[in-house]
Amino acid sequence: MRPLIRPARLTPGARVAVVAPSGPVPEDSLEAGLDILRGWDLDPVVAPHVRDRHPELAHLAGADADRARDLEQAWCDPSVAAVFCARGGYGAQRMVDLVDWAALRRATRAAGPKVFLGYSDITALHEAFATRLGIATLHGPMIATNGFLKNERAKEHLRTTLFAPEEARVVRAGSPHPAALVGGRARGVTLGGCVSLLAADLGTPTARASARGGLLFIEDIGEEAYRMDRILTQLLRARWLDGVAGIALGSWEECGDRDELRALFADRLGGLGVPVAEEFGFGHCDGALTVPFGVAGELDADAGTLTLDEPALG
Repeated sequence: MRPLIRPARLTPGARVAVVAPSGPVPEDSLEAGLDILRGWDLDPVVAPHVRDRHPELAHLAGADADRARDLEQAWCDPSVAAVFCARGGYGAQRMVDLVDWAALRRATRAAGPKVFLGYSDITALHEAFATRLGIATLHGPMIATNGFLKNERAKEHLRTTLFAPEEARVVRAGSPHPAALVGGRARGVTLGGCVSLLAADLGTPTARASARGGLLFIEDIGEEAYRMDRILTQLLRARWLDGVAGIALGSWEECGDRDELRALFADRLGGLGVPVAEEFGFGHCDGALTVPFGVAGELDADAGTLTLDEPALG
């Protein structure tokens, strides 16, 4: 697995577009997030359909085609330096194949890659940006979510990654007591996201063939142990985990008993023979770290660190 093209870091005054590829966005949370971005001396612009609601499917932020067009227009606008997702939920898989990826490639060749930020359901788009455009992305807090609005550590780590990425070349586990399910160090290129979305992506046009050569960062929310077993087993049976270099486990909010989950991870992942870091502190948790995807580095499972070969952004 090769490193992907890194976008440029943000600078004061940069114009950033806010899109909603998945679920509906609460207006008060959106406005609060925009205020924070303005306080960072950014110039946020809200895509036309961010405030939409699907007329029949309440879990979607408007029609699939409209959400896809918002992403296209934001990426293809040469005045925009970054595209931030407002929130996750569900819906990215419904719109990802409606995006004109050829137009995004042309825009990238003309103006260079942009920063793309999101997590959770946005995992489907992280995979698409990797496979369709070959661009590194940021797995981090979204601007209309509590993880961004109410946690200073999460905001500060994201802000550092965006504006001074050389200061975030070493990503340290958010837990005060990092642990290793399987000790050791591994080198590779970062990838991952919400593990249920990675499993759901298998066989789709935007999915990568495998995690071979990668440092896989996975987390999830609301998946009981037996469902997590099914998800991991699907990835194993599909041979998607063959050749993975190392694994970091993030947050598992509302996923049941921690000891049961730990036993499951040991059962399903321990036999891969690669380092597996626990309690890394990214995903659906307070103080979530921003982790770049598509950047080469070294994972030290015992120390709970990811040391990037280059900063997340250029």
